[in-house]
Amino acid sequence: MLRFMEDTYQTLAEPSTGEFKDRGSKFLAYAYPVYEEEEIQLYLDEVRKLHPKARHHCYAWRLGLDGNQYRANDDGEPSGTAGRPILGQLDSFEVTNTLIVVVRYFGGTLLGTSGLINAYRASAADALEQAEIIQKTLEDIYALTFDYSLMPQVMNAVKKMELEMVQHDFGNIAILQIALRQGQKDADLLRLKAQIGNLRIEEVNDTTQIEGLQIEFLYTR
Repeated sequence: MLRFMEDTYQTLAEPSTGEFKDRGSKFLAYAYPVYEEEEIQLYLDEVRKLHPKARHHCYAWRLGLDGNQYRANDDGEPSGTAGRPILGQLDSFEVTNTLIVVVRYFGGTLLGTSGLINAYRASAADALEQAEIIQKTLEDIYALTFDYSLMPQVMNAVKKMELEMVQHDFGNIAILQIALRQGQKDADLLRLKAQIGNLRIEEVNDTTQIEGLQIEFLYTR
């Protein structure tokens, strides 16, 4: 089994598809990288619209790194024959933040419990085999709200620390969103404050306030 640091994970670079056929039944698999449940629902709706005449739209997804955010849905197939085999492939390929939807077109012949399990497992596996699986780092996104007088210090600190600028809004007040690697965010926040405030790192702690600067956590991606 692959081992990663606590803030890294594997997911898909982009959506992919897979297919499996058995005794006239066709199983079409759609795999997506996802980051929140609202996004999952949008993809489920999209697949249902693509295949309104399909008998079943079964799926499984897993989010996060703690193993507690997941779902497996059989959508009318016998219990445990669809969603669980799909989820099992997510775990076999060691991916998270991933959704797989498998659409079934019935071919007129009953496949039985073992046949269904194999079909949903094989179609999900094919979608993952066709995908580019990448390693990503969990990042926390922070908003820096600051006076324009601090603009040179802020931009210089961001450049020196090689931080990603996610978004900015330089209207009446300057707002800059930055991404910090989750595993080293505490140290990076201290460095950021020290550089913007022209302080030694020893002079900075979690409660240090820099005049004209506010730092707010937004979300994790």
